[in-house]
Amino acid sequence: MILLKNGKNSKNEYMSLLIKGSKIDKIFRQKEEVDYIKDGIQVIELNGKLILPGIIDPHTHMRDPGFTMKEDFIAGSRACAKGGITTFIDMPNTNPPTVTHESLLQKKILAKQKSIVNYGFHFGGSRSGNVNEIKKVVKNKLASSVKIFLNVSTGDMLVEDNEILNNIFENSELVLVHAENEMIDKAAELAKKYKKKLYVCHISSKNEMERVIKYKKDSINNGYKIYAEVTPHHLFMNESNMVESEKSKKLLRMKPELKTRVDNEYLWNALINGYIDAIGTDHAPHLLEEKEKSTVFGIPGVETSLALMIDAYNKNKISINLIEKLMSTNIAKIFKLKNKGILEVGFDADITVVDTDYKWTVKNEHIESKCGWSPFENYELKGKNYMTIVNGSIVYIDGKFDMTVKGDDINEQRL
Repeated sequence: MILLKNGKNSKNEYMSLLIKGSKIDKIFRQKEEVDYIKDGIQVIELNGKLILPGIIDPHTHMRDPGFTMKEDFIAGSRACAKGGITTFIDMPNTNPPTVTHESLLQKKILAKQKSIVNYGFHFGGSRSGNVNEIKKVVKNKLASSVKIFLNVSTGDMLVEDNEILNNIFENSELVLVHAENEMIDKAAELAKKYKKKLYVCHISSKNEMERVIKYKKDSINNGYKIYAEVTPHHLFMNESNMVESEKSKKLLRMKPELKTRVDNEYLWNALINGYIDAIGTDHAPHLLEEKEKSTVFGIPGVETSLALMIDAYNKNKISINLIEKLMSTNIAKIFKLKNKGILEVGFDADITVVDTDYKWTVKNEHIESKCGWSPFENYELKGKNYMTIVNGSIVYIDGKFDMTVKGDDINEQRL
């Protein structure tokens, strides 16, 4: 049993938590209720630190299998734990791509062996047509969604055939899309046609956000649902960051690309006004030598996402309550993650503890990801993850890891 003593919740109210096994056993709202120590209870004094439901990252590329020189489930899950992420959901464009039932099962085995945080998977739609595989995965609830790429992808995952697209939407419950500009319209119209749930990944511009808002309003009375995701790099960076140095021009390349300061501001306004549902990192690491040698798209993000948002809170740009919704509660609801995303008795003890006053500077030499660098290097931030608890076990606390803890498959937990 673990007692997290004298913390605060997202509303700045007093909170202490008693963890028993893998669950939250008791919640104390008054300080005098917990002024005791019992034998067998590990007491951790928080001194007013922020207690959040575990951060959930719905958009990662852990590169495992196939590209493990860049990242794998060991290093990637360590990076998650350090950043306060208790659950990640991984994308299908690995090698082999996750477009068959068998490839998904193999990926689950790898993650079970390696990951110290909870994990889940998005299944991929294929340009060659894999609707029978999709039916099998959806029926058995083995994946969080079906992901399709409408603009760009590697290998066999860019889907352009209209018949295949119709088949994917018809036979899926929740469809994730990499859709930029007018492709957002195409995806939304398919969601509307088949009365499905659509999740638009990494919205990067005013133009794209305006399209999503239009469909959000239209969906209210038309039997479908549309969710909007934004990444930290599209909130905190723009084209001006790319021209700061020759190195930046090579490192700060991703899909979708960075846009303008005007786009940053529009996305922030959409976020504050409730049009954005989730923050996902699109954690897509490449080694520094790869980035410097040629144009490869993707940047790491799991270690800094929460810290960037807490820093924004300290600069009065966003409330802690909204951070909690965008990085945990909403995501648990969207992907139907049972007993996650809320601090309540009986819910999973997936917990993130943050020191909102801690000042630090992002440095590449401290990055846990295999890629060994961060696009936010030298950013001076106020707020940092202090402790990460997964299924009732402390996997990270104040710079130290417990690699004996293993996470669970969130999709199998749904069964």
